Amino acid sequence: MTNIAWLLKRFTDNHGSEALVWRDRTWSYGQLLELVVEARANLTGLGLGAGSTFILDADFSPRSIAVLLAGWDLGCIVVPIAAHVAKINRADIGRFCGASWHLKVGEGDSLVSLRMANHPAPTHVATLQEIGAPGVILFTSGSTGLPKGVVHDVTALLRKFQVPRHRQRLLTFLLFDHIGGINTLCYALSNGGCAITVPDRDVRTVCCAIQNHKVEVLPASPTFLNLMLLSGVLGEFDMSSLKLINYATEVMPEPLLRRLVSAFPQAEFRQSYGMSELGILRSKSRDKQSCWLKVGGEGFETRIVDGILQIKAESSMLGYINANSPFTADGWFNTQDEVEVDGDWIRVKGRKSDIINVGGEKVYPAEVEAVLLELENVADAVVSRESHPIIGNIVIATLHLVHDEPTAKLVNRVRQHCYNRLPPYKVPVKIKIGTHLALSERFKKDRRND
Repeated sequence: MTNIAWLLKRFTDNHGSEALVWRDRTWSYGQLLELVVEARANLTGLGLGAGSTFILDADFSPRSIAVLLAGWDLGCIVVPIAAHVAKINRADIGRFCGASWHLKVGEGDSLVSLRMANHPAPTHVATLQEIGAPGVILFTSGSTGLPKGVVHDVTALLRKFQVPRHRQRLLTFLLFDHIGGINTLCYALSNGGCAITVPDRDVRTVCCAIQNHKVEVLPASPTFLNLMLLSGVLGEFDMSSLKLINYATEVMPEPLLRRLVSAFPQAEFRQSYGMSELGILRSKSRDKQSCWLKVGGEGFETRIVDGILQIKAESSMLGYINANSPFTADGWFNTQDEVEVDGDWIRVKGRKSDIINVGGEKVYPAEVEAVLLELENVADAVVSRESHPIIGNIVIATLHLVHDEPTAKLVNRVRQHCYNRLPPYKVPVKIKIGTHLALSERFKKDRRND
């Protein structure tokens, strides 16, 4: 039996059903299975097999998905890199991972194979080789230096998908090398659903795909969902097929969530929770307008230690290839997410690394942003830090307005509102007017105060 025989059997069982939409063309499960068989032969011809490591430089497409699945089926360790993410140096990644090939899926869905210098396999990759398990290495979106490489045993990561669930039409918004993107793909294909791909993550492109291909589930970041509202194009498209909007990757401000619920009245909203190191947990939102949620489910345990969420998961990574283990002695992963607790419900306040230290007091950017979004004429707000010689940091707010407004008037009413809603140390010292919303390559807020 091959490594993902259970998944490929579902391709056979759903042979004539839609599996994938790429560039407005539909691919059936039978056609995708043929591509997987072809990809297996190509990989074998390159000398890749059980224990081999290769980079897969691509976005979601028939060829890239087939190569990914064929690699896992052969027992390879695959290092996906989203094609448009420029800041990741492929040569460095190959060296750290011990990759022997760099496979690139181009514009026409053609495969280009580039030989890489042989380097020793890092510890956790060697572990996969010893036990004969397929693997995946995902790189975290670090803001400085080389991102951390997360090594997963694919057998453990995909185990939850063996339990059949709802058949759905999902849009692959989160990237090809993101744990959420892989989760979307595997959920769709393991349940006989359809993965709808997009050539880019432009708002108009996404809306067009939702309308034309009857997308039912949209997983996206809060920042991108706000861009959809700000774009002014929603009225041009039929969004009625959307049944569920999953938001994740960053904290959702409740005022924004209320705006989204009003804009998409037919859709349920669910906050997802997951990390590259753990996989995606099952989650339940208190209601569609609430940022309180329950996380966990089969294969996951949670606990709160000193206000920080810790998780123990059967699908946890083996470890990092270029950093020390983040696990406690008893196997819990420190998420670094500070949370509020209300019985079984939690609300994420923010990542410890995002906290702004103002004279020893902690400021969560998302909390201040939520207050700013309560203001009329404020379409979006990005809160960041600026160094201060006496108190460490001050709070900076960059506002994006619905329409022009005299700066002095705006600053006055922003400060008055914030002083009514926040302690003085959380009130922005500097208020700027932004001309465009700064996004990271991962479609999250860019809080760098350049």
